[in-house]
Amino acid sequence: MKLVVGLGNPGNKFDQTRHNIGFEVIDKCLDQLSIDLDQSKFKGIYGYKKVGDVKLYLLKPMTYMNLSGESIIPLMKYYKIEKENLLVVYDDLDLPPGTIRLRQKGSHGGHNGIKSIISHLGSDQFNRIRVGIGRPSQGQPVPDYVLGKFNENERKFVDETVEKAANAVEAWTTNSFINVMNEYN
Repeated sequence: MKLVVGLGNPGNKFDQTRHNIGFEVIDKCLDQLSIDLDQSKFKGIYGYKKVGDVKLYLLKPMTYMNLSGESIIPLMKYYKIEKENLLVVYDDLDLPPGTIRLRQKGSHGGHNGIKSIISHLGSDQFNRIRVGIGRPSQGQPVPDYVLGKFNENERKFVDETVEKAANAVEAWTTNSFINVMNEYN
């Protein structure tokens, strides 16, 4: 079993915002893999499908970003999903729009959603896809920036990046994460 989690905030007012890029990747995966988010439990919405020999779960926590661990860890415990089989997709200020980076471990880097997951999981040893959103212009507060929408120019890069991240997720269903890292980094 494998679990892919896209981080974001629930509600229409957060749709298409920089902080919800993880949700966008999950939406793209749903389309590509023909999976429905038809389960509502563990403070999230999720769905699953058998892909090859792997039962793949896709989850959008409905806890708001800063409490993401409250949704992820109970689902992992219930379905007995090991942390090696967890993949979290989230926004990253330190990467320019259009860029993804895959990692197997690391600190939260100031990202409160990742901080929550590390706290609840008790480890920073889990797979991640960091999706670049770039930094705000000088003087713009970070919260306003991450909760803002991409401009038209950025949107083109973002759509391509969302697809690339979703392709990496799909590749992970039948490959080791190290092989996927080598292909997509």
